[in-house]
Amino acid sequence: MAIKACTWPPPKILAAQHFTTFSTLLAGQGVTVGMLTGATAKHDTKSYDITIGTHALLYNPRPKEVALVVIDEQHRFGVEQRASLLAARNKTVPHLLTMTATPIPRTLALTLFGDLAIATLDEQPNPNKKITTKVVPESARAKAYDWINHKNEPTFIVCPLIDESESESLNNVKSAKLEFDRLKTAVFTGKTIGLLHGRMSAKEKAETIQKFRAGKTQILVSTPVIEVGMDMPDATIIVIESAERYGLASLHQLRGRVGRGSKEGFCFIFMSNNSKTAYYRLKHLETITRGMTLAELDMKNRGQGDIFGTMQHGFKNLKLADIGNLELLEQVKLEAQSILPELSSYPKLQETARATD
Repeated sequence: MAIKACTWPPPKILAAQHFTTFSTLLAGQGVTVGMLTGATAKHDTKSYDITIGTHALLYNPRPKEVALVVIDEQHRFGVEQRASLLAARNKTVPHLLTMTATPIPRTLALTLFGDLAIATLDEQPNPNKKITTKVVPESARAKAYDWINHKNEPTFIVCPLIDESESESLNNVKSAKLEFDRLKTAVFTGKTIGLLHGRMSAKEKAETIQKFRAGKTQILVSTPVIEVGMDMPDATIIVIESAERYGLASLHQLRGRVGRGSKEGFCFIFMSNNSKTAYYRLKHLETITRGMTLAELDMKNRGQGDIFGTMQHGFKNLKLADIGNLELLEQVKLEAQSILPELSSYPKLQETARATD
């Protein structure tokens, strides 16, 4: 095939899932599918019609004639990394499809400049799926633990740190290793508890995940490495510690790890401090289940960043419009394109930008 495509899902486990899906769908169609990760980059130098890879594709030779780039979980990539994926090859700028459950503020703001169009999938794959989310005060922690004990279903407990921090400002922030030891000896004494974090070897991670999937481990204490690519249909409960340290988008991704099967999911959110601002921000998760709505709230709270630089958040306010009103801004963009049709052409926009640099 003359047209090639590359898709970049960041973690290896997600890349493997995409590789399996593409290979199955395209079996017998004469389309070759390859996968490139840090572990395979040195051993596989073939050229494929579709190449699926992790961040390893940023640092290894890629196909020269790429017509389409697909970026999954786009919030895992930096501004310069995303730009490098679109770098022209043989004077051809590839088409771009970027996907995420919760767009980052910068992505939403890019629609203002005509560089990006947003398509939203509102239909749920499982319309009966329900996840109940509760921001739990510290005074109710013991009660929540008792409920989890009696519920007796596969449970994630997510901590932002691997090890306990020596920084005074992080004194109350939960660490996975310390929480693993505490829960094992003082809280869930009758259950099998596992530990998962980014510094474990690939073999250790795979074994830990497999035990949890098989039901040999009932509670998995983890860092946010489970945020994407972790498909455990039987998991129904997730506890997120020090939740004020996450954006609403990340929290929405994390709670999406549960309730993926036939049973209802439950998400319990705990805080490390008594910040009223953080508390009211997190309370949005109790009533809002739509990722795009949470992304818009994130943009209002964190800002859209600098479109002409690399900053992905921070405020650049408009004089006459509310950048959080995406519906109005989309209408304005369409009106501008009706007056100046060349605004609808992404390559022409790039040429205009280069001419004005």
